[in-house]
Amino acid sequence: GTSHGSMAPRGCEVPADTPSLGTYDVDDRGTVWADNCAELYEEAVARQWSSARDIPWDRLQELPDDIERAVCQLCTQLTEVEFVAGDLPAKWLWRINHDFHEVKLFLASQIFDEARHMDVFRKRALANGGGLLQASPGAERVLRIILEAPTYTVASALMHILAEGFVLTLFRHGEFMAPTEVEKKIFRLCMQDEARHVGYGTLHLKRFLEEHPARAEEVHQILDLGEEAMLSLFMEPQGIEPRLILAGGGVDRMLEGMMRTAFLYEKQVREYLHRLHVAGLDRSARCKMPHQLPH
Repeated sequence: GTSHGSMAPRGCEVPADTPSLGTYDVDDRGTVWADNCAELYEEAVARQWSSARDIPWDRLQELPDDIERAVCQLCTQLTEVEFVAGDLPAKWLWRINHDFHEVKLFLASQIFDEARHMDVFRKRALANGGGLLQASPGAERVLRIILEAPTYTVASALMHILAEGFVLTLFRHGEFMAPTEVEKKIFRLCMQDEARHVGYGTLHLKRFLEEHPARAEEVHQILDLGEEAMLSLFMEPQGIEPRLILAGGGVDRMLEGMMRTAFLYEKQVREYLHRLHVAGLDRSARCKMPHQLPH
């Protein structure tokens, strides 16, 4: 922990009459730290990209109606959820003690990553004649659990490992969801960013559990809620249908899409449980999501 609540840089001399600013109440290192946060910040700065400059918008071709609608529905949902991964760090950033500047720098880079994701998915929805389609009540329920989480640590576990982990696996398999070079490039660039966020979340939870082993149950309880909400989100028509259409390659090939989506879902759950295992949390017996996608 660190007791001084000022913005004095770590390592400098702090005169006795330096006022404490009173906001920095997240001041226990075990609740925010991850051993990789400094490296992740450096990587984030080096790998910034631009939705205007780095996406080959000129390669966008006209698509069959069912495919374009599916892309636009998927992009609508991604536009809806991307901002939470910026809002959540923003909610906690000003409360994290100034001594943990590496964490704060990394979280600031994450906020900008998410702004870029929200921007690029919105642009793609609007770029090819489809537009923004239907919002998702299920997504809002997941987002609420993240935003209202009682501590930074459980919020981070829920967002960085569960929510962003699922999105990372989706982007990694974005090649078969992407009808043109435009979506392929978007998924690839977003994937690099998500990998950093998931990497921070995994090592952050590991550090937390090492320093506060008695608090594992708090993490379990929030993941119980989050997994249940994720599962009902998966069952929502505006969530699952565009994925089936894109994975299959059209409305008439949704059965093939179902097989690929089931494979992707199994991989999402498996990779999620593996990341928790790496962090020192065993949820294999407790996971509220079935290991296979229910039909």
